[in-house]
Amino acid sequence: MHSSHTTADLQAALRARLGDAAIVTEATAMLPYCRDWHGDVTSDAVAVIRPRSTAEVCDAVQACRNLGLSIVPQGGNTGLVLGAIPDRPEREVILSLERMKAVRSVDPDDFSMVVEAGCILAEAKEAAASKGMFFPLALGAQGSCRIGGNISTNAGGINVLRYGMTRELVLGLEVVLPDGTVLDSLSTLRKDNRGIDLKQLFIGAEGTLGIVTAATLKLTPFPDRVATALLGLNSLEDVMRLYRRARRDCCDLMSAFEFMPPIAFALAREAMPDLTMPISGDCPVYVLMEISGSGLVDVDDLMQRFLENVLDDGLVIDGVLAASATQARNLWLFREGMNEGQARRGTHLRTDISVQLSRLPDFVREAEAAVAAAAPDCVCVSYGHVGDGNVHLNVLPPSGLSSVERSNRIHTAKKEINAVLDRYHGSISAEHGIGRLKRADFEERLSDVQRHLLTAIKTAIDPAMIMNPGCQLNLGELS
Repeated sequence: MHSSHTTADLQAALRARLGDAAIVTEATAMLPYCRDWHGDVTSDAVAVIRPRSTAEVCDAVQACRNLGLSIVPQGGNTGLVLGAIPDRPEREVILSLERMKAVRSVDPDDFSMVVEAGCILAEAKEAAASKGMFFPLALGAQGSCRIGGNISTNAGGINVLRYGMTRELVLGLEVVLPDGTVLDSLSTLRKDNRGIDLKQLFIGAEGTLGIVTAATLKLTPFPDRVATALLGLNSLEDVMRLYRRARRDCCDLMSAFEFMPPIAFALAREAMPDLTMPISGDCPVYVLMEISGSGLVDVDDLMQRFLENVLDDGLVIDGVLAASATQARNLWLFREGMNEGQARRGTHLRTDISVQLSRLPDFVREAEAAVAAAAPDCVCVSYGHVGDGNVHLNVLPPSGLSSVERSNRIHTAKKEINAVLDRYHGSISAEHGIGRLKRADFEERLSDVQRHLLTAIKTAIDPAMIMNPGCQLNLGELS
């Protein structure tokens, strides 16, 4: 049994079975794998295992199972809910997919590609683009996050309103199961109605049912025509009116529609001081909108005509249309930089909420008011992906607080926001997942039927409870 072995014994056994090259045990070398993306939490592990192939993943799973060790799968470690950070360091290993990064194939005729789980998202997108194709998943962390993690968390991002979540972009999966066997389902079929779609069990499961080692991804023609605009409006209600107009007038060519508060510009410039303001910063709310297409579609003309109409109607009070790809990139840097700016202000509450689209303005107003009443010295930063009802209502405590005071403010703000969210029948996780950070809130809101089904699936596939224990659900693995 595991309890009879020391950490050194376990490390030696792993090396004997898997080879020195696959095992990392030195504390400094393990630290990047054991610390979360924002540096808020640092843990430890028996070892970090770095397999180079699916066969080596199978060997690693079987070795850990024999030693009584649990496995925490990890991609780029860019997650925001502690889904890839061990919470029982003396009993868990981290299995990093970072060395399994090959693009196995890109098939423009089949509009698909096969990549290994450790492939960085940006590199997968570049491989598709080199063949004139487009993989539409787009995240702020795309230079670091990896495909396996994107799949395991069902990542969202800025293009969901047009292309859907990661779940809708996956055609097939290769998964190593908790007993070391392999589910090989790397199909490129668009239509396959042979019973239950098993791959969907592993998308969004955060590594609790198995380890995704490769995936077949859905591609589209590369959108080489893109129009980007940053617009200022009077209210979030006007933002929703503009969105409805854009959906009607620009139809499915609209690929992004983000809203941001005025503080977004200040936060972005705290992180990126060289950013120049493209627009006056005194509008109550801003929209970053993009439409894209390929072939014979004239997206520039479509955007110009759309903006002329909404400006004439008074719906938009200020705006700038990017005249080049460089200018468009500068506009997106404000959206991306505001996240880094928030991180520079210290530990804060990061929420990932979705509500009914038509009720988004009311929710934001009510939730921000609740936080202001309970924690008046905190700053609310609400922004998100309007087209899918996803709001990141983040709360920044003031500087100068002790860690205990800061933690208390965050707890208070989260409690207030979740109370409003429950009244709106929304979700505590729109795209980040549950991990360990949101497990208690998730479990608190599960119905008996939901818990029964989730428990049945977990115990059927992973009866030994070795796959990412403590992530999503506590089924007794932590006792």
